[in-house]
Amino acid sequence: MKGLRFIYQCGRITLYLTLILGAFLVLVTAGLILVSVKDLPQVPQPLGRIIDVPQTEVFAATGQRIITLGGREPVQLSFVSPHFLNAVVATEDHLFFEHHGINKLRTLKALYVTLFEPGRIQGASTITQQLAKNLFFSFEKTYLRKFRELLVAFQIEATSTKQEILHAYVNQIHFGAGAQGIERASQVFFGIPASKLTLSQAALLAGLPKSPTQYNPFRHYERALARRNFVLQRMVEVGEITTQEAADAMAIRPELAVRQADSRTGSYFVDALINRLVEKYGEEVVFHGGIKVYSTLDPELQTAAETAVTKGLEQLDAMMDIDSRDKDTPQAALVAIDTGSGAVKAMVGGRDYFKTEFNRAVQSRRQPGSGFKPFLYYCAFNELGFHPATLMEDRPVTIPVKGAPAWQPRNFERTFQGGIILKQALTHSINTIAAQLVEQTGPDCVIQTARSCGITSPLKEVYSIALGTSGVTPLEMASAFATFATNGVHHEPFMIWRVEDPFGRIIDEHIAQGKRVLDAATTFQVVDMMRSVVDEGSARSIRRLGFTRPAAGKTGTTDSFNDAWFTGFTPSLSVSVWTGFDREKKLAVRGGTGITGGRAAAPIWAEFMEQALKNEPERDFSIPAGIRFETVDTATGCAPDSDGGAQAVRVPLKDNQILCQGRIQ
Repeated sequence: MKGLRFIYQCGRITLYLTLILGAFLVLVTAGLILVSVKDLPQVPQPLGRIIDVPQTEVFAATGQRIITLGGREPVQLSFVSPHFLNAVVATEDHLFFEHHGINKLRTLKALYVTLFEPGRIQGASTITQQLAKNLFFSFEKTYLRKFRELLVAFQIEATSTKQEILHAYVNQIHFGAGAQGIERASQVFFGIPASKLTLSQAALLAGLPKSPTQYNPFRHYERALARRNFVLQRMVEVGEITTQEAADAMAIRPELAVRQADSRTGSYFVDALINRLVEKYGEEVVFHGGIKVYSTLDPELQTAAETAVTKGLEQLDAMMDIDSRDKDTPQAALVAIDTGSGAVKAMVGGRDYFKTEFNRAVQSRRQPGSGFKPFLYYCAFNELGFHPATLMEDRPVTIPVKGAPAWQPRNFERTFQGGIILKQALTHSINTIAAQLVEQTGPDCVIQTARSCGITSPLKEVYSIALGTSGVTPLEMASAFATFATNGVHHEPFMIWRVEDPFGRIIDEHIAQGKRVLDAATTFQVVDMMRSVVDEGSARSIRRLGFTRPAAGKTGTTDSFNDAWFTGFTPSLSVSVWTGFDREKKLAVRGGTGITGGRAAAPIWAEFMEQALKNEPERDFSIPAGIRFETVDTATGCAPDSDGGAQAVRVPLKDNQILCQGRIQ
């Protein structure tokens, strides 16, 4: 009896708990409904008006509109291939014609996954729910918003037929490549009207909305075919086609339409900007939300950048005796950043955007070679107390490496100069001096300096980091060198000034804020040495080409001559230029002599900067407090003899630094 009484009592407790939980859920649901119905968007009548959301517009820094996203060509369902309608329903919502706005089974499954499988979020949206999203211009992903979307979906189902819902849906889907709506997508990808789509073509298009960027057939054809095959299999599972029809369609490789070059400027920049928008807001908002994006792009500088890269590559082709019609030709990338804010003013990611959309300015990590040395020299000055007049010896160097062969760096000229001050060592890019410095500072110091300046790519903690053996992007190099241009104040690079919703309300705005990351006086000492690189060192071709403004920078050439760089700056603009082949291949003239950054990249930089700054007044670099200048003998680091002695140069010193205490290692 006691056992039965215990079971009875447990049953009563369970019943009470269930009733309490049920009442709680009813109250929560009622509360949600009361909160959600406030300002709930009204479903337009007729429903087709839901398609008429404004396009997303992207503007240049000058206010010029450079591109619109989400253009549509609405078409009636009778003018859409039944293959596509069947494919999209089978893939997105196979119970579309049976439910009333919500798929209960999928919703319960999604709720279970979300609650009991941490880290996973299961989607459950029906076609009607996806359509309802277009009525919302709040871009926060919250449970309340999802609940409100569900209520709107019920409204849509109650006031519209399934045919009206499907018509609105297929005309607002974003397919990527600037195509929104099935008619536009059919024209963009296959050059035919939507009514003419074959089963294979229709299934390919039906697979794109899941991720238009990831499955873009212009870029990822095989990936798009794999997604198409998944759609065809879904059509078999729901009984729309037979297994044989699916197999026949899978055997076809649909021929894509030839992409037409458009007239917009800055295609590489626009692609990078759209990718950042999608990362932050999602494709739905970027292509459906009618937002206004005010970018940092300067159209005049962008045109100058594209012209400079084209001209520079033509010269490089001639230097290498390459026919520009060859498939394997050198590529180039250029990034220009405003030093005072971090705004990206121009970007070129390759030779021809319409032949290859791969953006080498932000997607390709290449070894910068000696272009990394300024970080090392700052580290040596800051940590070891060295300065531009510190004397060292250019000599053969062997550095033991634990668990690996000893490192024996060589100079580009394969010769040694003996005693030399650090300013001359950087000016002429002497590797053995850099090796001795990094042996004393350690690789980590160089890495930390580079990180402070804006280098974010993975960097190996090895001695050769001083000679730029870890890959970085041109965007990172332009940003990092901008930190030198401002005497140690770093601004994060950015491409978007402001984002507004369709009603003009600001939903995001960039406030340029600099952060001091380097000591001003020490940074200026490095900048002065980098000026010498341009005036008389490895980048002196810039002066021969007629660019006379105050400028500083550093060339970079890898040992294999696979990569040739020049990153330089004026007080207002920091620009990085990379040249090389996409695959590992030597840049060389006929006969095999390698081409350096000074010959391949510096001329592009000079051509661009001449045009970019033509309307700006000339400015010199600011000299921070606590700096004085001394003239020293390049071979001793001391004041020159009265009879002139060896070559003398002018070096900046901090107030507490004295001459003739540089030591030969």
